[in-house]
Amino acid sequence: MSLRFKFNMILLLASVLGLAIAGFVSYNLFHQHARAEVIETASVMMDSALAVRSYTVDEVRPLLNQVESDSFIPQTVPAYAARRYVRQLQKKHPNFSYKEAALNPTNPAHRPADWEVDIIEYFRNHEEQAELTGNRDTATGPVLYLSRPIKITNPGCLVCHDTPARAPKSLIESYGSNNGFGWKMNEIIGAQIVSVPTSLALQRATREFYIFMGIMFAAFVVIGLILNSLLNRFVIKPVINIASHADEVSMGTLDLPELHAEGKDEMSMLARSFNRMHRSLNGAMGILSGD
Repeated sequence: MSLRFKFNMILLLASVLGLAIAGFVSYNLFHQHARAEVIETASVMMDSALAVRSYTVDEVRPLLNQVESDSFIPQTVPAYAARRYVRQLQKKHPNFSYKEAALNPTNPAHRPADWEVDIIEYFRNHEEQAELTGNRDTATGPVLYLSRPIKITNPGCLVCHDTPARAPKSLIESYGSNNGFGWKMNEIIGAQIVSVPTSLALQRATREFYIFMGIMFAAFVVIGLILNSLLNRFVIKPVINIASHADEVSMGTLDLPELHAEGKDEMSMLARSFNRMHRSLNGAMGILSGD
């Protein structure tokens, strides 16, 4: 088994181990980064919906309240404004969604699905929790959701959601008196839920992972070729040359030129040692032959 073969076997094992470790670490990092990117996107979408709600409460509602009308104007409802905003967004991003799910909503469109009920109940049982994220599978692929509790902190909300008797007549005419009442101050009645698809981000992360691993593999191949070239020049060739001289001397050929032994590395030291042995052997043979 040649020295080159042993060296390349060690180099191969080290490369495989290095690639395995790099692959494991980088795969997790790329996918963690993709998840963080999706969460950031969901957070921006959530904050945008909240900004639309605030704009509706602070600016749109006061203007519409000045309009003399006996009919219910949905544009005064913050949840309606946020839902309309998301509907416009969904024209370009159909898999993105935003919902203000409530256990006892006035508008049936806000009635929660089973998995949304679980989120609301979680917030009701963990009132200190300000945010909850998770993953779920849908017909279009995996989706990450970001949710925040809806807590009644504004007494003005109870005008429409305390009892049917206190609610505006136009609200009762639009949605009836059976749902959306009985809310209490500081009660968590629902959750704002943003859903963002993760498939594209994960696919991009996987593609970047393969590119990174391809670059790493190419780098290991180049390093292997360079190391083999250096090994051949500074180790293999000098060893072969010394071994060849040793064979010639052992066969009785003593009139050989000395080996090139310049330098301070180990191979140069070995060549100088061989040259001294060669000269000593020549001297000893000369004494024996009487020269």
